[in-house]
Amino acid sequence: MLTILGFTMIATFLVLIMLKKMSPIAALVLIPALFCVFVGKGAKLGDYVIDGVTSLAPTAAMLMFAIVYFGVMIDVGLFDPIVRGILKFCKADPLRIVVGTALLAAIVSLDGDGSTTFMITVSAMYPLYKRLKMSLVVMTGVAAMANGVMNTLPWGGPTARAATALKLDASDIFVPMIPALAVGLLAVFALSYVLGRRERKRLGVLTLDEVLEPETETVLVGAGASASGDGAKKATRAGGSGSGTDADAKLPEADDDFKGLDPHRATLRPKLYWFNALLTVTLLTAMIMEWLPIPVLFLLGAALALTVNFPHMPDQKARLGAHAENVLNVSGMVFAAAVFTGVLQGTGMVDHMSKWLVSNIPAGMGPHMAFVTGVLSIPLTYFMSNDGFYFGVLPVLAEAGQAHGVSSLEIARASLVGQPLHMSSPLVPAVYVLVGMAKVEFGDHTRFVVKWAALTSVVVLGAGILFGII
Repeated sequence: MLTILGFTMIATFLVLIMLKKMSPIAALVLIPALFCVFVGKGAKLGDYVIDGVTSLAPTAAMLMFAIVYFGVMIDVGLFDPIVRGILKFCKADPLRIVVGTALLAAIVSLDGDGSTTFMITVSAMYPLYKRLKMSLVVMTGVAAMANGVMNTLPWGGPTARAATALKLDASDIFVPMIPALAVGLLAVFALSYVLGRRERKRLGVLTLDEVLEPETETVLVGAGASASGDGAKKATRAGGSGSGTDADAKLPEADDDFKGLDPHRATLRPKLYWFNALLTVTLLTAMIMEWLPIPVLFLLGAALALTVNFPHMPDQKARLGAHAENVLNVSGMVFAAAVFTGVLQGTGMVDHMSKWLVSNIPAGMGPHMAFVTGVLSIPLTYFMSNDGFYFGVLPVLAEAGQAHGVSSLEIARASLVGQPLHMSSPLVPAVYVLVGMAKVEFGDHTRFVVKWAALTSVVVLGAGILFGII
């Protein structure tokens, strides 16, 4: 019964948010609460929620201060050269911009933290998508898939969990998987090319001067910065026909979410550029080297960035207020997700779901348990946390594989193929950073990315089998 209810609860949540019948926060809280009562454990709902909140509190704290930190870095202009450099390379071409999004997300993912990757990627690419009126779900989908492939790095989480659960060396798991993962990354770039061609066909190509010219639209860089609204003009798409057509569409008007390229905004701190760059590099290095817990690093970084760049108290309050909406949206989503995961784990639904799946593997598939593990990792890492899968399900799969002569190393490698889809799971806090900063509905992101991310995972699995890794 708990198995059926677990799958039903997850399916209900996904259907409601994709149909936009409920907001993600409401669905994450109310649906598990209802199912908890339905299974007769309503009296323990408080304990489950507290356990979930306690486990995710450090993540929520990290996200809160990370958003403030990167928000301040955007305000002071740290990413302006990156944005302008990407724009000049992309030549205002939607195809190049989408491929550039995948490339940037893959490179930044080397730090091993999904939230940081999404913050930097969205900070750099959001202005370009807004200026060219490109689809923002393309940006979130491509970034999530690129990060999902790179999330398999030994310091990214899944590989370390698999090594710990099966008592293996992380390098023995990861290094042989590099060719298959490289094919997966190429698949993401190929998909980015296809999606970029679709965007180019839909929008055309702006000239570089039109995109870089501040007067082509009312630009508000960082909430609270000033801009003139009287000089907004229409920009003509390359190859466009007369005024009033889609080709002559007016560029987006300013809003508090648009962090563009205005070189005259009041929050810029050009004299502190190298200080901010060094602070950011130091912060990311400290994360990789694990000098301090990540929430502590971002707390210290945000406090230092605010104090140095905005020494006057009113200015600090203005910056905090400017980014308060993002902080509230993301942290609220994380704590709501804590209710969902708390109920899913506390009631035992996750355990029953995983045992049911393993017990229904046909006996004849025993010699092919590595393949079975790869296939199961795609849905299971989407429907449950990495901890639940790698510490709860993977040891059972490995034991079944060993009984048929399949090594634990092969099982561990196969368990990594589901990560491109996992990074868009509603149980991953980082995805709320991605959709929150990009101003994309979680349901829209899910509808767009699931099929492509699942296909990428299948490509990685196929490459692993082809190369004899799995």
